[in-house]
Amino acid sequence: MKIDFENVDFNSKSGPNGFGLKLARAFTDMGHQITYDNPDVRLSFIQSANNFNPTVLRLDGIYFNIDQDFVSLNMPIKKSYDYAKLVIVQSSFNKKLVEKYFGKKERIEVINNGTDTSIIEAVPVAQTNLSKNQIWMCASSWRPHKRLEENIEYFKAFSEREDILLVAGSNSEKFIKDEDRNNPRIKLLGDLNWHQMISCMKASSKFLHLAWLDHCPNVVVDARASGCKIICSSSGGTKEIAGLGDTIILEEEWNFEPTQLYSPPKMNFEKSSVKESEISININDVSKKYENALLRVSI
Repeated sequence: MKIDFENVDFNSKSGPNGFGLKLARAFTDMGHQITYDNPDVRLSFIQSANNFNPTVLRLDGIYFNIDQDFVSLNMPIKKSYDYAKLVIVQSSFNKKLVEKYFGKKERIEVINNGTDTSIIEAVPVAQTNLSKNQIWMCASSWRPHKRLEENIEYFKAFSEREDILLVAGSNSEKFIKDEDRNNPRIKLLGDLNWHQMISCMKASSKFLHLAWLDHCPNVVVDARASGCKIICSSSGGTKEIAGLGDTIILEEEWNFEPTQLYSPPKMNFEKSSVKESEISININDVSKKYENALLRVSI
């Protein structure tokens, strides 16, 4: 099968583009050809030029923040949604979200994100010598709804005295209290490349991701594949990719109405559950699901 990847920058380290690269590599290993030249099917990320048939649209998520003009921001995505022969969303949460704002579509499929576990296995573990006990980690491009403060508060409440928290990602300085910035148990790593991130994840035992209404974060997929136990919010789709025995902090169900995304509710850490099942995050398994979906529309 000849596959055209649209709206994907294979040189970018962002979540969607990074996943696109992993998927393209997996397709190539499966014998498919990634090409713009007379493809059998186009796989478009987020939105499309709507000028090729058949097009399969992969949606990350859509806009619902009332502090933005979310209606206008959603318009080009909605056009691509209507045009696509098949839509792939990352989580059941995303499916409910998209159908709420864009309407139901006959062909819409949930396929979660995955990662290349063989590459992760080959990445060396970071040599930190930071802690006699456990190393915790969290990572994001930090914004209010990613809840860095809550990640830190959870760490301080449930960690042992000599545990260390590694905080990776851009903008962390904007969302951390002075007392935590100067806390020797909290290490701000700044922006890391993917291999550096994986190396630190492999040195960590727990990965915090208490973001509100996140969709299917690739960083959590990578952390789980690196051997971390996940601690995440029940809101959004993150809980769907958590592993067996991982901790889910329970929050009130969102009603899918437009909301102030950057003003998330306070969390109650005492309300939690343990994940009792898991789905595969191996890119080989995920790419087979994509392959089956693309084959159905390209025939």
